[in-house]
Amino acid sequence: MLMIQLTTIDFLNSFEEFFMKLSKHLFAFLLVFSAAWFTTVYAQDKHDSHADAMSAVSASHMVEGEIKKINRENKKMTIKHGDIKSLDMPGMTMVFQIRDTSFLETFKAGDKVKFVIEKLDGAFVVTSMQLAD
Repeated sequence: MLMIQLTTIDFLNSFEEFFMKLSKHLFAFLLVFSAAWFTTVYAQDKHDSHADAMSAVSASHMVEGEIKKINRENKKMTIKHGDIKSLDMPGMTMVFQIRDTSFLETFKAGDKVKFVIEKLDGAFVVTSMQLAD
C-alpha cells in the first residue's frame, strides 16, 4: 500500500511538472503568435494609411487640353483644358508647372495634348504628357 502511495505522489509530481512545462511553452507560443499577428495588422494598417495619405497628397488627374504658351525659363506651360471632373473644376486656361523639362522642348504652342496633373505642395504640376489622338 505504501508503494502505491509513493507511485501516486510521483505521478502527481510528474503530472504537475508536465503541465508547468506545457503552460510555459503555451505562453511562449501565444506571446510569439500575438506579436506576429500585431506586427502584421500594424503593418497593413500603416500601409493603408500611407497609401491613403499619398493619394490625398498627390492624386493624379488625366486632362485633355491645348498648349497656349510655353515658358521654358520658368518651366511652365499655359494650357487651355477641359473640365476636370475629379477636381470638380470647369474648363479654363491655366498656367501649370512642368515636372519633366523635356516636355518644354517636345511640345509646342497649339499642340492638342492629354496630360496628367498632380497637386504637389499646393501647385498643379504636369507629370505626364502626350499628344492627343
